[in-house]
Amino acid sequence: RAPKGTMRLRNDETAWGWPARLLHWAMAALILFMLGLGVYMTEVVTDLYAQFDLYQTHKSWGFVVFALAVLRVVWRMASPTVPADPAGTPAWGRAAARGAHAALYALMFAMPLSGWLTASASELQDLYGIRNMVFGLFELPDPFVPGSEALEATFSAVHAWCGAALAALLTLHAGAALRHHFVLRDGVLKRMGFGR
Repeated sequence: RAPKGTMRLRNDETAWGWPARLLHWAMAALILFMLGLGVYMTEVVTDLYAQFDLYQTHKSWGFVVFALAVLRVVWRMASPTVPADPAGTPAWGRAAARGAHAALYALMFAMPLSGWLTASASELQDLYGIRNMVFGLFELPDPFVPGSEALEATFSAVHAWCGAALAALLTLHAGAALRHHFVLRDGVLKRMGFGR
């Protein structure tokens, strides 16, 4: 256990280690950014050239989200101990929390994967020779050459529905964290903060 006043590396029964905390907040910020960017570039921006640049940015950061999700799972496996539920937590509360976390993990993978598959299945992407580049540094594989309008529509729908589900779950997750902090005052939010 780390000395009092310092953040520990590994998770224990009382709090998350600093890698878990860092990954949690980095992914939270990135996912909120990506959800906002997704809505902005599809619903607000009408200029095709500006929209194209935003799509490329969205693809690149989507890869980062996927990479961080992989890293988060690897770290969770390397440091499997998790803080205990607060005393008095009902069984339904524990089950709901675990179910919500499992769904969040699934969506953290489903969102970038469905976005990549949507772009890869685009017929226009193949027609104009557009590559799925990550910050201009390297190209993601394209499993659909030539593209398929039907596949693109399917993956796009999955991406949209996953986005809506992720936004809803994040709202519930944040609401539950605030309830623990301000109503129950059980220290659950502090375990993921950077104060101890």
